[in-house]
Amino acid sequence: MDHRREELEKKRAKLAELRRQREERKRTVMQLREQQSSASSKIDSQDINDLVNSLVGDRARSPTSQLSTASGTPGLSREASGVGRDRSISSTTSVGTQIGSPVPRAATPGSSAALGTSTAPNSTGSNNMVAAPRALPEFKTTEMTIFDFPPKEKIVYNKEVQTSESIDATDTVLLTEEEIERRVKEIRDKDEKIRTTKEEERARREAETKAKENETKRLTEEQRGRILESGDFASFVDQKSRIMERAIDEDYDFMVDYTLAAAKDAEDTGGEKLELTLAFHDDKVSRNRSVMDLAWSSRFPELVAAAYNRNPVAPNDPDGIVAIWNTHLRERPEFVFYAPSDVLRVSFSEFNPNIIVGGAYSGQILLWDTRSKAHPVLKTPLTANGHTHPVYSLKVVGSTNAHQLISASTDGLVCSWQLDMLAQPQEVIELAHPAHLRTDEVSVTCMDFADNETTAFIVGTAEGVAYQVNRYDRAGSKAGLNGFDAYRAHTAPINSLNFHPPSSSEFADLFLTTSSDWTMRLWRARPAAKPASTAPSDISPLHAFDAFEDYVYDARWSPVRPSVFASADGTGRLSLWNLNQNLELPVQTAASGRSLNKLAWDRPGRRIATGGVDGTVYIYDVGDLSTPRADDHSKFAHVISEFTG
Repeated sequence: MDHRREELEKKRAKLAELRRQREERKRTVMQLREQQSSASSKIDSQDINDLVNSLVGDRARSPTSQLSTASGTPGLSREASGVGRDRSISSTTSVGTQIGSPVPRAATPGSSAALGTSTAPNSTGSNNMVAAPRALPEFKTTEMTIFDFPPKEKIVYNKEVQTSESIDATDTVLLTEEEIERRVKEIRDKDEKIRTTKEEERARREAETKAKENETKRLTEEQRGRILESGDFASFVDQKSRIMERAIDEDYDFMVDYTLAAAKDAEDTGGEKLELTLAFHDDKVSRNRSVMDLAWSSRFPELVAAAYNRNPVAPNDPDGIVAIWNTHLRERPEFVFYAPSDVLRVSFSEFNPNIIVGGAYSGQILLWDTRSKAHPVLKTPLTANGHTHPVYSLKVVGSTNAHQLISASTDGLVCSWQLDMLAQPQEVIELAHPAHLRTDEVSVTCMDFADNETTAFIVGTAEGVAYQVNRYDRAGSKAGLNGFDAYRAHTAPINSLNFHPPSSSEFADLFLTTSSDWTMRLWRARPAAKPASTAPSDISPLHAFDAFEDYVYDARWSPVRPSVFASADGTGRLSLWNLNQNLELPVQTAASGRSLNKLAWDRPGRRIATGGVDGTVYIYDVGDLSTPRADDHSKFAHVISEFTG
């Protein structure tokens, strides 16, 4: 501490010395300036007097004349500007003189002379004399600029003196540690207070902004009406409400008692059930319309497509409709598509789940996309290049990278289409039979391909006869209708034709036909590679099912069990058949009360969708019939062998 105090005392002494030296320098500068100013003033006065005397003394006077003059002091006026650093001085000198001193001049006795005046007679009566006129001296005005340069101030620096001269003595007072801590604390408290204030201000602004954002904005009636009528709002509500309905549709018994699970399982093992689980109907879509066809999606097992004909009491509504129903959305369809004519046939594309293909009563092929709007994205033109009669049969065949759409119509034409170009068919096969009585054309009502077969297929006709058709020429048979080999048994139009699913190659040639003659037939197809017969021959069915009381509209094989199939008839009865158990009667039936036109199995084989004239789509659970058994294949092979034996 003493060392620090000594350093401070030395600094104070040096500061005092610096102040004293500065005062001395100032006094020295002021004295120099005063001396320069007085010297300059004396020089200026002496120069002016010398100039006046020289001008006056040059005039010659007469030696004989004595002048009595009235003398006066010369008047001298002078203007001078102040003298300062870098400042000019301008002076103007005017001199007026009366001769007051005796000068030798020519004069007569008794006269007096005056410069620029006349003399009066004196009191002695002597003769008056007039002095000769004298010219005034001529003066000139000059301007001078005087610069005063003060001496350069000498500044001396000392490395031991590093403080400013203006430092207050109070700033150099030695501070104690407590005082330093107090000041540091004050600074910190001040900074903390500023920071807290800023944070509070920011929090207040954020709260105000959030309150403004959360403030409920009241809409006027006009604004509310525009929003409710906008298409975007309707689409948003429709999409989000469908999502909510799917979420709350959970088929789960939350009242289940797990202590009774064993008893319940014992009761459920009683056998096969056919239970109605869902019924889809929407007045906006299916009122006064009939279900013409059904198809399950191969990619999304909860989606089923239904084709509808026109509504006779609503001429302004679209003639045809395709509704995509969702088993998790019970009150309304997932998608609704429109058609310019009755839709008789519908199918999901096997290779693109977003594409739905339909056949219309007008003969057009229609293509919809679930990613697009309700109207068809592609359709065939109403020209003679394609179909001109109702299209009752559609089938997508081929592979993922090379597939085609095959369509058949009652005009006797089978067309092959590319799904991305429906302007005209790629191939056209005209089906003609010369043995027909009225016309050679064969009216096709149904069609199907055997498993892994893309070049040959079987068609059912309105005459009640089924024929084999070849798309291309092959050994022993030509492209077109094979009229010699006829599957003849029905006495009325064939309504449906369905090949056995690819569960086993041994049963791939089996197919079912239903007819308006109240019967259903089981057939074995003639090998497609076998040459055609050279003479007309009729192929007989393996078995006939005649336990029906009305038209039989449709029959479909189960995709998982080889001996099980389902049928739908005009009495509204859905029948399940198991040929391993009974060949004459169905093992399960369910009645809807109205005529059923079509049915379709889902891919897992657990549910059947069926629909009819009331426009309602019914979903049935087949129970244990969907569970394959180990001996199903062998038993069914034995049954078929008995039919052929």
